[in-house]
Amino acid sequence: MSENFDKSNINEAGKSKSNDSEQGLEDAAEGSDEALQEKIKLGSPSTPRVQRPHSSPPRFVTVEELLETAKGVTNMVLAHEIVVNGDFRIKPVELPEDSLEKRVKEIVHKAFWDCLSVQLSEDPPTYDHAIKLVGEIKETLLSFLLPGHTRLRNQITEVLDLDLIKQEAENGALDISKLAEFVIGMMGTLCAPARDEEVRKLKGVKEIVPLFRAIFSVLDLMKVDMANFAVSSIRPHLMQQSVEYERKKFQELLEKQPNSLDFVTQWLEEAAEDLMNQKYKNVLPAGGGATGSGEGLLPSPVAIQNYAYLKLLKWDHLRRPFPETVLMDQSRFQELQLQLEQLTILGAVLLVTFSMAASGISSQASFAEKLKMIVKVLLTDLRLPSFHLKDALTTIGEKVCLEVSSRLSLCGFAPFTTDKETVLKGQIQAVASPDDPIRRIMDSRILAFLETCLASGHQKPLPTVPGGLGPVQKELEEVAIKFIRLVNYNKMVFSPYYDAILSKILVSS
Repeated sequence: MSENFDKSNINEAGKSKSNDSEQGLEDAAEGSDEALQEKIKLGSPSTPRVQRPHSSPPRFVTVEELLETAKGVTNMVLAHEIVVNGDFRIKPVELPEDSLEKRVKEIVHKAFWDCLSVQLSEDPPTYDHAIKLVGEIKETLLSFLLPGHTRLRNQITEVLDLDLIKQEAENGALDISKLAEFVIGMMGTLCAPARDEEVRKLKGVKEIVPLFRAIFSVLDLMKVDMANFAVSSIRPHLMQQSVEYERKKFQELLEKQPNSLDFVTQWLEEAAEDLMNQKYKNVLPAGGGATGSGEGLLPSPVAIQNYAYLKLLKWDHLRRPFPETVLMDQSRFQELQLQLEQLTILGAVLLVTFSMAASGISSQASFAEKLKMIVKVLLTDLRLPSFHLKDALTTIGEKVCLEVSSRLSLCGFAPFTTDKETVLKGQIQAVASPDDPIRRIMDSRILAFLETCLASGHQKPLPTVPGGLGPVQKELEEVAIKFIRLVNYNKMVFSPYYDAILSKILVSS
């Protein structure tokens, strides 16, 4: 890179584990989902602020290099997804309706099952296709077994002995129904509890061909269950190795694409510039003149990183490319950004409501919880493009006024006057604007709380929430925990790169 980026130091930072561990992680990452590849996209939309030239000239690569790089990125994304996302699950492939692939698959499957039906209808029956299916079922059942399942392995091998089954078929002594009964029983032994109902239904299928089709359908589901069990089993191992693994894979990507830190550099430069401008303003005298030489205005690298992560919660994802080192978590940052926007609006509505209502009902926990639930429900669709915040806040204003009036009447307080209702509805509707003073206060306090959480590191419990955020404290702390985990993990993986970039930024400043 143009700033003579020291890659050798980065490499040394990520070589603390053995090659065996790295290879094990490579194997665990194989077979990734195509959907995960979409997280790494080329040609991200540019922004008018991106004026800095690429740090290295473009380099031509072969198709083989490109495919190898794509595989490395895909494996890195998959390993990252398994570690970061505790709810990660492999799902059965569902082809789109009316797609060519689905139609071809249906035609081929129908032809196969029709052929099997014809063979079994012959006199005497021909069992060539049926025996092949039994062999596939046998291999699938054996793949479900763990090393200690010796007895079950012996049972499957003995009952589903293909040589013996072929001899029975040649002599007209083969009982397909008996084999199917054994297979169903073994499936019931090996399946997850969630599949008990599907296996139970197999016992009600009496015709051989539909039974075989149903058996393979359930076996496919059991394969998915086994894959998810494997994922949950390797997650502790991945947690231990993933930092070194992701750093290693990213370094390989960086060596093939030297400009893979351009947006990260710009992101950190902007964060450093914003922080330095804030500090400079804070030390200016009342008259606006400069004080001294500006020494001591440089923020620490940790402060810059924390502020940079906060900037991701206000990111314009449509117009600005996301920094490369957090690209795998872009969807998570978008989700956090949306949750915080919802909390900001919710907190602003509750704040103006409690300030208008009598203190006797504002302090009632049941009333505050009920009001919060009403507003949250009406803001549920905030993520949808068709959602209109102004219309939703109008409805919220009506509902809130009804609840306030009802609670005042119930508690024997003076009724909520028409003038107060009008003022409250107006203040709630004003929250639709990002420039609304109440909304800006809530937004500022939420970001200040998250910044304090990052600065406190791994300390527990979380810092005290600022004033006015009490009604949304539980929801805010949940978001804060997700945010801190995401940030801390990203720091562990990419801190050598950030330190190298920030050292140059601070020296040049």
